[in-house]
Amino acid sequence: MQELIRPKDIPTQVKDPDLVKRRRRQIADAAVQLFIEKGFHKTTTRQIARASGFSIGSLYEYFASKEDILYLVCESIHAEVARGVNEAMSAATAGRAALAGVIRQYFEVCHRMSDFILLIDQETRSLPAQWQKRVLENELQITGLFVEVLARLASSGELPGIQEKCIELAAHNIVVLGHMWTFRRWYLAHHYSLEEYTNRQTEFILKMCT
Repeated sequence: MQELIRPKDIPTQVKDPDLVKRRRRQIADAAVQLFIEKGFHKTTTRQIARASGFSIGSLYEYFASKEDILYLVCESIHAEVARGVNEAMSAATAGRAALAGVIRQYFEVCHRMSDFILLIDQETRSLPAQWQKRVLENELQITGLFVEVLARLASSGELPGIQEKCIELAAHNIVVLGHMWTFRRWYLAHHYSLEEYTNRQTEFILKMCT
């Protein structure tokens, strides 16, 4: 997964920051698979330690609790999604085609990370309140990337029909429609390919913006 965003939020007994990053990434990568397979509550720290190649005592040198690990996993997933959207934005050309390209890249990221996005949705409530707030802030940061690209295209005249008050609403729609492929894939994948779904939803979004 992507490099962790706020490693200093979680206390550690280890003084070497590079070692902390490597070990936490190793533990988080093992934990996320267990969380997906078993669920957060049915996964034990002993199982996480075994899957990541650590003793239980060594694991507690890097994390104080299982909630610490879940929080780090959520941060990593958001970082990966944001990276994909930023890459699409940097490669965008102009006009409606640029917006369509960003939407396509985002939907592809959502498809690739469906299990991880579903994990965040299901297990965020298991986090302490202050970390739940951080996770929601990360969601809004991703929405903000779409606000940015929509505002840029509107100000350049490449999306002349979109009203300023609709930009944020359109951005939220893009994020939710990407997540819908994750949450409704049990139905949608039987009726649409990802390509078909992306094309239809992109057409819907572009109509919002004209």
